[in-house]
Amino acid sequence: MDVRKEQSWGAQIWATLALGLPLVGTQIAQIAIATTDVIMLGWYGTEELASTVLGSQAFFVVFIFGSGFANAILPLAAQAEGRNDPTHVRRSVRMGMWILLLYAVVAMPVLWYLEPALIALGQKPELAALASDYIRIAQWGMFPAVMMMALRSFFAARSRAAIVLWSALFGTLVNAILNYGLIFGNFGWAEMGVRGAAVASVFSSTVIFLIMAGWAAWHPRHQDYRLFQRFWRPEWPAFFEVFRLGLPIGFTILAETGLFLAASVMMGWLGTVQLAAHGIAIQLASISFMIPLGLSNAATVRVGQAYGRGDMAGLARAAHVVMGLSVVISFAAAALFWLLPEALVSLFIDKTNVDAGELLRVAVPLILVAAAFQIVDAIQVIAAGLLRGIKDTRIPMFIAVISYWPIGLSAAYGLGFGLGFGGPGIWAGLAIGLGVAAVLLNLRFANRHLFLDVAKA
Repeated sequence: MDVRKEQSWGAQIWATLALGLPLVGTQIAQIAIATTDVIMLGWYGTEELASTVLGSQAFFVVFIFGSGFANAILPLAAQAEGRNDPTHVRRSVRMGMWILLLYAVVAMPVLWYLEPALIALGQKPELAALASDYIRIAQWGMFPAVMMMALRSFFAARSRAAIVLWSALFGTLVNAILNYGLIFGNFGWAEMGVRGAAVASVFSSTVIFLIMAGWAAWHPRHQDYRLFQRFWRPEWPAFFEVFRLGLPIGFTILAETGLFLAASVMMGWLGTVQLAAHGIAIQLASISFMIPLGLSNAATVRVGQAYGRGDMAGLARAAHVVMGLSVVISFAAAALFWLLPEALVSLFIDKTNVDAGELLRVAVPLILVAAAFQIVDAIQVIAAGLLRGIKDTRIPMFIAVISYWPIGLSAAYGLGFGLGFGGPGIWAGLAIGLGVAAVLLNLRFANRHLFLDVAKA
């Protein structure tokens, strides 16, 4: 094999796209499940949409912290794959699953008591009650959701991510059909409203996990890894390695998603229509964000594999390629938001809804602000993925917490309420927090990479 050819810019771009596109597609397919909920509940009613924004974001915040342990599997398994060590790949994935199952058990009571927490945060009682109706069903989806994240890390670390995409696409289709039947009472089914959306989400997550688990267990390419053989057997060194690496990743991701949940709470203080408009805008921003997020996972794998081989030149080139691709794509997404805000918002609004005009008026300025932070959001998430590839997670955690909370949250509250800019001010504060994180995380990776080069020399 020609190593120089394998390290060329063209080879790096092709390898990044071959791994990254299925992961991007998977992220988009998975966010499509939540997007389907938002669209159909937007057709169903403004209160139902607003309450599900609260319930689904609460679920997401709890889920995303646990996904830190799944993200910890990714660099550990990728580095083991780079060393051609399937035993350590299996141990990392299996012990990651143990941690994630334990986490799902702990998360259940937290989600069960969402209603009093929302009321204490100043939300309207009727919205809090509907959000509770949603979450007390949706919380059961935590088990398949975290397990499929662990399997996604396994397939990505092996650069075999296509099955993750196809299973997510199938689950999205299942979710859309169930939503249409259960929310509105179509197909002769009972009309369940927000509860129907929750049932559909749980069922579709379970379907996705079962497809991925079956593929990992029985496909010839993965049978040598024996993921589920003697699943009960502990591997304590691997358990604590995943836990040690995953805990700061969880706090890092939680810092960002918690900032967006805090923004939802603040939007709820402005009114039901403002919260529903925020839900539409955040869904559009989330869809766009799935592209750099998928590339961030690819960055972790590509850098992790190079690090496992001791290939510092390949590591640097992989980092440059994935960052360049992400910036170009985020510029395109920002342009789309700036040029077509009304058309994008209209996809989520039933024109016969009495609040349709007001929703459009409130949501469009949020979309324009969201366009502005697409680029910095992409840069910060890629930098975080690069750092995870070299197992650097503790300092990035502190960077994230400081950037998003003392800086981002203060800016959001100050601009939204102190200076009276309302929703656009809150969103501008989010952009400030993301921008600070983007600068600091990239400086951290540049310094760490320089250190690795010196250490290797």
